[in-house]
Amino acid sequence: MSKEVEVVLPNGNKQEVAKDTTLFEIKDSSAKQAVVGSIDGEVVDLSTPIDHNTEILFYDRSSKEGMTAIRHTVSLLLEEAIKELFPEALFAHAQGSGQGMWVDLRVNQPLSVLILKDLERHMKKQIKKGARIESARLTVSEAKEVFKENELKLFALNQLDNELPVFIYTLGNVSEFFFEPAALDLSAAKHFTLSKVSGAYWQGDAKNEMLQRVNCAVFSEESQLAAHLEFLAESEKRSHQKLGKELDLFMFSDEAPGMPFYLENGLIIRNELQKFLRELQAKYEYKEVQTPLIMNQRLWEQSGHWDHYKDNMYFTKVGDEDYALKPMNCPGHCLIFKDRKRSYRDLPIRMAEFGQVHRHEFSGALNGLLRVRTFCQDDAHIFVRRDQIEQEIALALKVIDEVYKIFGFEYSVELSTRPDDFMGEIELWDEAEASLGKVLTDLGYKYNINEGDGAFYGPKIDIHIKDALNRSHQCATVQLDFQMPGKFDLSYIDEQNQAARPVMIHRAVFGSLDRFLGILIEHYAGAFPVWLAPKQVELISVAQAHEAGVEQLFREFNEAGIRVEKDVRNEKLGKKIREAELRKVPYILVIGDKELSEETFSLRKHGSQEVVEMPKAELIQMIQKQVQTKVHQY
Repeated sequence: MSKEVEVVLPNGNKQEVAKDTTLFEIKDSSAKQAVVGSIDGEVVDLSTPIDHNTEILFYDRSSKEGMTAIRHTVSLLLEEAIKELFPEALFAHAQGSGQGMWVDLRVNQPLSVLILKDLERHMKKQIKKGARIESARLTVSEAKEVFKENELKLFALNQLDNELPVFIYTLGNVSEFFFEPAALDLSAAKHFTLSKVSGAYWQGDAKNEMLQRVNCAVFSEESQLAAHLEFLAESEKRSHQKLGKELDLFMFSDEAPGMPFYLENGLIIRNELQKFLRELQAKYEYKEVQTPLIMNQRLWEQSGHWDHYKDNMYFTKVGDEDYALKPMNCPGHCLIFKDRKRSYRDLPIRMAEFGQVHRHEFSGALNGLLRVRTFCQDDAHIFVRRDQIEQEIALALKVIDEVYKIFGFEYSVELSTRPDDFMGEIELWDEAEASLGKVLTDLGYKYNINEGDGAFYGPKIDIHIKDALNRSHQCATVQLDFQMPGKFDLSYIDEQNQAARPVMIHRAVFGSLDRFLGILIEHYAGAFPVWLAPKQVELISVAQAHEAGVEQLFREFNEAGIRVEKDVRNEKLGKKIREAELRKVPYILVIGDKELSEETFSLRKHGSQEVVEMPKAELIQMIQKQVQTKVHQY
């Protein structure tokens, strides 16, 4: 007769069961959705036997523990599918968090997104037929024997304590190890989609070989997966790279990887963004400057960038001297400040620049305009006395708020504190962090603390905007810097006629003008508000007889400061209207006999079937007002 043990069930009831009864055998109808359980607080898979008196719990797909287990199961399914198609594949450790997981692998040929559907089909086939997962609990030392033919996994295991227990799971001809259990029932892991293939350095170190990464999104319910697929479809429609090509906004070339070429339409938008911020900054007495693209290496050594940022910089020689392309504008602004004597009466000095900077990004990190190697930074550096710090930070936040309201962006705020790789004295950092926190509190901002994510020279306030798809983008920043003025020995003459050290505030609104444009393209799905639209009006002739009238109207709109396009081709009217819609021109005017004789137009708004009658003078005034007020919808 087998020995019995007592278990305390999740509902608090006690039950006698035979020793070595598994969690799967003991779960009742109240836990029928369970994917993993726990014994004495340790999370384990459902095949785990109970060999002593204990308290047990169960976790379903809605729990953190359950979703972690399901992600592990999907990882195993994905590896088995890859191995089926590519027998030579060697896997590094699978990882994941939240909705996502990924598998890194070494394989002889480049994987493409085209293979993802084949992998998904194989995974779903395994789920449908109820393929069996074998499980084991081994020590790291024992696991090394299982993975002795896989140098990637052996490397990871060799970093661990030999006696540490791990879960080993086998499906078909692949095995994987995890620190948490997997779900043994494959049907629990059916709500997933493979999302992309990319490169990934082994162990996340650029000095190591480049592996290939397959990403997957995993969900607990079919409805969540459906919502995610709908989101992906909408994201694809709004892709700034796709729309950038369709709308002739920008291009890239292998001759300058990661460095955008702006076409006429894209440069119009970029220039309008600069004009807008330039006018706003002038209102608040910012003085615009311009600094060189390339400066001597000793400058970057003096600023601290050489010690903290040189791996992201581009270097060259001029004669016998070493130079660097600027990755930031701040050292140049320090040189301008230092060029002449400054009095306490001169401060604050608000110095602004639309500065082109260059930063070396790994090729695998490049992503259209969102991650580039050269970009225009709308930089401002405000040199202040200590008693002016809080008022100037508040003014910087006011400028940011005014800009984001124009675009209709909601935003959240976080305070990023001292990183491990910091420059200067901790006392000054503490003072700077306290000043930023006080301003945010006084202005009524709710904010989160982002520990250790400050710049190497100072803490910062980061602003995260939400786009039309509710995605978060960090753009604007306000950074408080006690270090850089000391690096450049900056000073001003105070009220006692003594030399005093200014404090420097770094401020960006768009952050990167290029990245902000990429965000706007996706936010508006390419249908820009009138003030930003490359072409604001398109004039379409009904027939060749109306060409001269369209030419006259074109001149009138142009003279009124309206960006206007004309289409007088001998094509069908419907085709010309459809093509104007595809170009996402805000207003389309069809010009025929009636319009030319009465000077009243049938106005079509982009994306609307409605046609509105409007006199020419009223239409021009309406467009001019929309440009002036910068309404973000039309």
